Amino acid sequence: MRHIFLSLFLMLCAACTQAAQVAGVVVQVSGAMSARSPSGAVKALLVKSEVESGDTLVTSAGAYAVVRFIDNSELALKPGTTVKIDQFAFDEAKPEADHAAYTLVKGGLRSITGLLGKRNKERFAMKTPSATIGIRGTTFFLEYLTGKGDVDASPGLEPGLHVHVSTGGISIVNGAGEFRYDTGQFGFIKDDKTRPVKMFTNPGMQFTPPASFGDAETLTP
Repeated sequence: MRHIFLSLFLMLCAACTQAAQVAGVVVQVSGAMSARSPSGAVKALLVKSEVESGDTLVTSAGAYAVVRFIDNSELALKPGTTVKIDQFAFDEAKPEADHAAYTLVKGGLRSITGLLGKRNKERFAMKTPSATIGIRGTTFFLEYLTGKGDVDASPGLEPGLHVHVSTGGISIVNGAGEFRYDTGQFGFIKDDKTRPVKMFTNPGMQFTPPASFGDAETLTP
């Protein structure tokens, strides 16, 4: 009997731990979107669906989506995007435990800083195959093109990482060093060993969510 009670207690603890991993919720989506858990389980995401730390989010062709995290930060995803929530931990009463780490595998997104990024900028990181992005309280756009059948990619852009800072600033770190981009600047980083190129006009990045998304910020060439 004691073993039964112990097993039930451990199951309840595991369930509580899993529930505490909720990182955010889908607030807008215009097409098919899914999440793959670390175990490999895949579930469809709709408006009000929860996402968890460890999930890999995928938007299909034609599907924009906005995920709002519990610190009030946001990721808006372009169609054909794959981004992993490597780790997300936030407790308003425990800033020392803050941690937000993502990996953009392919596609494009817009990131808006929330409370975590405002009070602990150094604990936010957005990894890509070309570089890792750090923030200085900001809104920024990324588009990573693999060059192999990119879905709904901005036309005319080279394979690699394209960036734009809307407000604030970002840091770019890769094998070539650390670099900074400020408000209004665009950039291109070919790969993880190449120095970023800085530009002051849009080379062709596009981020145009549906009108039904309301006042969502857009980016046009």
